[in-house]
Amino acid sequence: MYIYTTTHCNTLQHNMCIHTHVYIFIYMCIGMHSPTTRKHIKYAIYMTLQHTATHTATHCNILQHTATHCNTLQHTLQHTATHCNTLQHTATHCKTLQHTATHCNTLQHTATHTATHCNTLSNATLEHAVRDSSMCVTQLTDT
Repeated sequence: MYIYTTTHCNTLQHNMCIHTHVYIFIYMCIGMHSPTTRKHIKYAIYMTLQHTATHTATHCNILQHTATHCNTLQHTLQHTATHCNTLQHTATHCKTLQHTATHCNTLQHTATHTATHCNTLSNATLEHAVRDSSMCVTQLTDT
């Protein structure tokens, strides 16, 4: 955008120079007219050139401001895109962590269930062993 703006402003300034040369040529050609007519023509040429120069400068300033604004917006968009990519990466990481947490909860539930089952089996085995040992004691005392 900046290159286009600079080129456009240079073109406007070049055209301004061409208009100036055309008006000087016209002014020279009208040298045969009366001094009053030449004065009016000279004033008209001066005012036209002054207006064109002011308009050209204003137009160039607007174009340069627009180019600066476009560059700022482009920078902002690039920053926003980078920020969005970071957020997407974070969201993916969070999904992975949530999946891991779910997996950990499942493993913890399985471990708790297994421990409960082992305790039940241990108690049953202990009761069975106690019962078996009391039977042994009874058999030994009976003999």
